[in-house]
Amino acid sequence: MLSTQNFPLVGPNQAKTPWKKTLMNFRVIYGIPASGSEPLFMQCPRSPNYGTITMRDRSKNRKPLQRGRVSYEAIHTVQALKRAKNDPAKLSRVFETQVRRLVKSDLVAVLRELQDQGEGILSLRVFEDFRSEYWYKPQVSVYAGLVAVLGSNGLFEEIELLISYLKKEDLTPDTEGFNTLLKTLMEFHIFHSAMECFHLMKVVGCEPNEVTFRTLINGFELHGRTGLADIIREEAVKYFGDSLEFLEESEVNSTEQV
Repeated sequence: MLSTQNFPLVGPNQAKTPWKKTLMNFRVIYGIPASGSEPLFMQCPRSPNYGTITMRDRSKNRKPLQRGRVSYEAIHTVQALKRAKNDPAKLSRVFETQVRRLVKSDLVAVLRELQDQGEGILSLRVFEDFRSEYWYKPQVSVYAGLVAVLGSNGLFEEIELLISYLKKEDLTPDTEGFNTLLKTLMEFHIFHSAMECFHLMKVVGCEPNEVTFRTLINGFELHGRTGLADIIREEAVKYFGDSLEFLEESEVNSTEQV
């Protein structure tokens, strides 16, 4: 038996058993009215050792679960895609039940995460869904990233498919984006696509700059494609005249970095 000395009596009603005394104390502490009597906080003052308990609406401060800048929804989707990538039926279900239900920020995060993890085919599949969204706006830099991950996996036919998508896009001038794309294509020796993209950038009203010509001319010459280098050099003369000293800058910069 528990000693009654451990349960001091409170309120006008004297409890005869320890558990009743405990209940009485609990009601006093939290200000709960006793049945058939006035509120207990009026019968007995609160102890200074107890603070006021208040509740707040947690929903006002609730934030999406995240790991760094990637939400858990995006992480789970990436994991599901990787598990299902060798099973077409399972992969289709993942797209239907997870990928196509993601908000824009999560879908973008999934695409970036797949690229970072070197998942070329999955990146392309997600990008194809990406293009069907109402909010989609084509960016050449996104294409450049996809070319990089596809090229690193030796998926050159898929790069050809990707470039065919690019040529159908309603592009806005983006010299920096095109320069990144051209550099990536040259790194993987996809020279004909590099020429196509060079002409495409002019069609969409994007002015080639020194970086554009330096990337192409030096790249073609480095790989023995002198004919293509001469074509681009002629174009460079139209923009910068006969003096193309900027072509030597890449060699100087490389030497300084070493």
